[in-house]
Amino acid sequence: MTSRSDGRVADELRPIRFTRKWLDHAEGSVLVEFGATRVLCAVSFTAGVPRWKKGSGEGWLTAEYSMLPRATHTRSDRESVKGKIGGRTHEISRLIGRSLRSVLDLTSLGENTIMIDCDVLQADGGTRTAAITGAYVAVCDAIEWARESGLIEPSAVVMRDSVAAVSVGIVDGKPCLDLHYDDDVRADTDMNVVMTGSGAFIEVQGTAEREPFDRALLNELLDLATSGIVDLTQMQKAALAQPLT
Repeated sequence: MTSRSDGRVADELRPIRFTRKWLDHAEGSVLVEFGATRVLCAVSFTAGVPRWKKGSGEGWLTAEYSMLPRATHTRSDRESVKGKIGGRTHEISRLIGRSLRSVLDLTSLGENTIMIDCDVLQADGGTRTAAITGAYVAVCDAIEWARESGLIEPSAVVMRDSVAAVSVGIVDGKPCLDLHYDDDVRADTDMNVVMTGSGAFIEVQGTAEREPFDRALLNELLDLATSGIVDLTQMQKAALAQPLT
C-alpha cells in the first residue's frame, strides 16, 4: 500500500464526521467532514411542489451546491456577484439531486418538496462526494421532522435505501480511495462513484487525466469505491442512530 501526504494508505478513508442539527432552523442539517473538506448540508421541507408536478400525487427533491469564497487557498468571487452560475456548480447541483432522488419514493413523499443546500465551507478534495454523503443524513432528519409534523404518513417508507459517494483514482501508479487535494492534482485517473447502501451503482464519473485506463483497472477502482461506500454507509447509520439533542 502506498502512503500519501496525509499519512493514509491507499485503501483508507479520511476521518469522517457527521454533526447533525448543525443549524437551528433547517428541518434537517448536517456538517459533514471528510478530513479537511467540510460541507454544510441544509434541508428544507416545504408543502407543495413545482407547477409541473401539481396534481401528480408525487413530491419532488432538488439541490443546490456552492463554495464559499475562502473555501480554498485563495479567494474566489461569489457566483452571485459574477451574475451567473458556473458549469461546474450546475453539474454538481444536478448530481446531488439525481443521487438523492434515486433512493426517494416520490409518491410516499406526497406533494411536498425537499430542497437541499450544500455549501462548501472548506475544500480539500471530494466536495461533491462529501455533499452527497452528508445530504442523505440531513434528508433523513428532515423526513423524520415531516413525520412528526404530520406532513407525511407516519408509516410511509420515503427513503427506499441509503446513498453515499466517494472518489477513487490512480495516484503515483496505484489505485487510491477518497482523494484529498494533494492526491487529486497528481492523479492519472480520477473517478467519483455514487452507490446505494445495498450496493447498486447510481452514478460513475471517471476521467483519464493522463494515461488511459483499461477494463481491469476500472474494475479495481470500482471495487475500491464499493469497499469505501460500505464503510460510509455504516457511518451514516451510526450517525442517524444517535439521538438529536
